[in-house]
Amino acid sequence: MAEQGLEGSQPVDLSKHPSGIIPTLQNIVSTVNLDCKLELKAIALQARNAEYNPKRFAAVIMRIREPKTTALIFASGKMVCTGAKSESQSKLAARKYARIIQKLGFPAKFKDFKIQNIVGSCDVKFPIRLEGLAYSHGAFSSYEPELFPGLIYRMKQPKIVLLIFVSGKIVLTGAKVREETYLAFENIYPVLNEFRKNQQWY
Repeated sequence: MAEQGLEGSQPVDLSKHPSGIIPTLQNIVSTVNLDCKLELKAIALQARNAEYNPKRFAAVIMRIREPKTTALIFASGKMVCTGAKSESQSKLAARKYARIIQKLGFPAKFKDFKIQNIVGSCDVKFPIRLEGLAYSHGAFSSYEPELFPGLIYRMKQPKIVLLIFVSGKIVLTGAKVREETYLAFENIYPVLNEFRKNQQWY
């Protein structure tokens, strides 16, 4: 079972990941305070990878290729960075955006960097009976297939929201540290196993 880790590159540490599956981090959202007022129009005009449409959204949208991320930069000096695949990449990207703002002549600092949300995903490689799961875990589950094909599972400890699909694909969101993502998956894995579909449709 362990080969479901990182495509056979190294064995999964089963003491940390008893399921043998490690969720892949897909998106990290972080915030930082540049601690100075910003002239968004000036930034948009001078930075080549920036767009600013104040009628639509009150922030400059800036992108860099490495690490591939998008930043929302507000006049207050607050910045949101999205799209990084790891915490360190998110921080590096946020620093790069701060550097760009500094080069444009603003006294930008780098204060209160914080990971706000980690989105992870994985595949348990078996189909899941969502109706059964929703019925037996009613307090945590909302499942309305005509509105959204996945079951939404709100875990209390750790406080993570999981999207569980019939196919066995799982999305985990709401973590502030990656360990919460891993722990939430290990908590749900036995439940998924319990509601594994027996008959093979394919």
